[in-house]
Amino acid sequence: MSERRVTGLSTSVIADPVAGLGPVWQARRDAELADRPRRRAVGAGAKYKLVFVDRLLATLVHLRHGVTHDDLACWFGVDRSTITRAVGETRPLPADRGCRIEGGLRLRTLADVIAHLGATGQTALMDATEVRVRRPSARRGGRSRFISGKSRINAMKALVLTDERGRLLF
Repeated sequence: MSERRVTGLSTSVIADPVAGLGPVWQARRDAELADRPRRRAVGAGAKYKLVFVDRLLATLVHLRHGVTHDDLACWFGVDRSTITRAVGETRPLPADRGCRIEGGLRLRTLADVIAHLGATGQTALMDATEVRVRRPSARRGGRSRFISGKSRINAMKALVLTDERGRLLF
């Protein structure tokens, strides 16, 4: 019975993001497949071990709670590399969607947030942190963006802007 309750809760909580982000993810995936020459027959190759809902859930849990990829792999019963790939592919989707504020307006960039704050005369609260990451490979472009000069570690910078009532803006 508790299993059914948890499933029902997660379904109701994640239904809106899945409905909004699922078609975007599928369109990106189809565009990737169409852009490169086919090396295998249609339908050949490895199948995804996680459906989109699980991929999105793993990404949101990782981003919100900082759960490691190893722990997520145990929870979902897959390999760590599967979780790493899933998080890497789905992480940009919520950012591209932006944050919805009153009036249905979506703030997608920092410039949008600043313009909104200036137009409404509101103030924002800002918090930033660094999340330690593995060192990017030497072939990766923009590798220097992951280096923190102050703490001398490889890190990603996370910035959060909220209004006075704590509602997320960016």
